[in-house]
Amino acid sequence: MRVRDWRDILDQVAEEASEPDGWRAVSGRRREGVGEDLFLGHPDLGVYQLKTYAKNPYDVRGVGARVARKVDGDVDSLLPNREDDAGRFAVRTAPEDEDAAERMTRRLEETVRVHADAPTTPEDFFTDLMEAVESPAFGPMEYDGYDRPDRLDDLAGTFEEAEAVLNAEFDDLVADDGVDRGFQ
Repeated sequence: MRVRDWRDILDQVAEEASEPDGWRAVSGRRREGVGEDLFLGHPDLGVYQLKTYAKNPYDVRGVGARVARKVDGDVDSLLPNREDDAGRFAVRTAPEDEDAAERMTRRLEETVRVHADAPTTPEDFFTDLMEAVESPAFGPMEYDGYDRPDRLDDLAGTFEEAEAVLNAEFDDLVADDGVDRGFQ
């Protein structure tokens, strides 16, 4: 397992050639200390774990690693699926240039127009929007910004060794940035 900057992990997820809508995620507060934990999983591409915190409103920092090469039966049940009453997430990439941005805008406008005129489901609308903006990864997500979902604890327990390594790296990052100290 190689620990890297959290942005490098998301770049890897964005570059993976796969079904963009095959991703699933679980996220919430860390068990102890500042920040959040996130697990991203794709059946063919594995499971990634990230730990992040906002150093200030403009600077998010963190670490991450690939913790499994594929999603097996034990892990599959810990990740939300479309049938769960889960939220949604997406990884976003910027358009390459102004022409690409304009094409994306036209596709997005057309997608909204089509869904406004036809009966549709929220899931279909979300999927079509993500395809219109060419999101490289999106899907269902269980997220709690105030607490820690049970699935998050279960995933951390499943990848106990990775959890320990990432916590150590993350705690060093937080300490180096000085955000673990109170006001003096």
